[in-house]
This record gives sequence, structure tokens and C-alpha cells, in this order.
Amino acid sequence: MFAIPGKPPVTLTPAAISQIAALMARESAAGFRIGVKKGGCAGMEYTMEVAREAGPMDLVVEEGPARVLIAPMAQMYMIGTEIDYEVGLLEAGFKFRNPNVVESCGCGESVKFRDETA
Repeated sequence: MFAIPGKPPVTLTPAAISQIAALMARESAAGFRIGVKKGGCAGMEYTMEVAREAGPMDLVVEEGPARVLIAPMAQMYMIGTEIDYEVGLLEAGFKFRNPNVVESCGCGESVKFRDETA
């Protein structure tokens, strides 16, 4: 697993904590799983789903009533990320402030992560 000992790999804003806790309560879920997959203009997309249970390799982050499960393939990309939930005039959703992102597409749906091998 990818993590810095004694430091959570992601942090949650109060708005994200509230939204994740509400989703967990509504769905009787064990947590909110975050992952990444190939796709979109920039190359990678975040995935999010309500999880019934933590997987054996999930990295678990708990803040108050919110529980985030980071899927194994996403762990190295998520270190240092702040997760927020924003409500605007036309949309509402989770926002990832990720220091590992070097590029995103115009619509903001996909990202490119820093290539550590370069």
C-alpha cells in the first residue's frame, strides 16, 4: 500500500465529510470508495462509489462520520489530495485538489498524473 506513516493520504473538507456521511447513511454503506481508471481526454478519471464493505487492499481514511476507501490502483495517485464537496448555481459535486495532477481536460472530467519515471 502507498502511504506516509502517520499521515492520512487524503484529507476531507467539512463539506466533503458531511456529504460522504450522508451518502453512507442513506445507503447503509461501509464507506465511499475512490479509484482511478483510464479514460477521458487527459488519460485518467476518478471513480467514486458507495461501498458495502472495505476490500482487503483498500486504504481506509476516517474523518468524523465519513469513511473513504481508496482502491489499491488509486493509492499512489491520491497521496496529498484534498477532497471537497462544492455546490454551485449549476452543479454540485466532489472536487479533488490533487498535487499529483499535471494536466486536466477542458471539461474537468479527466486528469493526467505526474509521470514518476520521467
